[in-house]
Amino acid sequence: MAAESKLAPIRKGLLEFLVLRIVGGHSVYVPDILRRLAGTEFATQEGTLYPLLSKLRREDLVSYQWQESDAGPPRKYYRLTDAGKAQLAALDEYWDRINRTVATIGS
Repeated sequence: MAAESKLAPIRKGLLEFLVLRIVGGHSVYVPDILRRLAGTEFATQEGTLYPLLSKLRREDLVSYQWQESDAGPPRKYYRLTDAGKAQLAALDEYWDRINRTVATIGS
């Protein structure tokens, strides 16, 4: 269990990175994000995702647009802002460097 507590901050940061990657592809609806994360190490719930999206919006990394839905009320679709695209590019580059470092050091 001690390892789990050490991994929590890493998981939190990686969840943010993954959400940026998911939103980076195209405008996306929250249930679509949840589906992409389901069955992975980063499966989460709306109660975690909405506060994260609000944080990303306050940081001007994502924005949203309301779209009409045939299945009920309008839906909020998220997309990356220009700042979000730059942040995602920087995180992608950093992730590649980390992977190379881990592979170089080995176990």
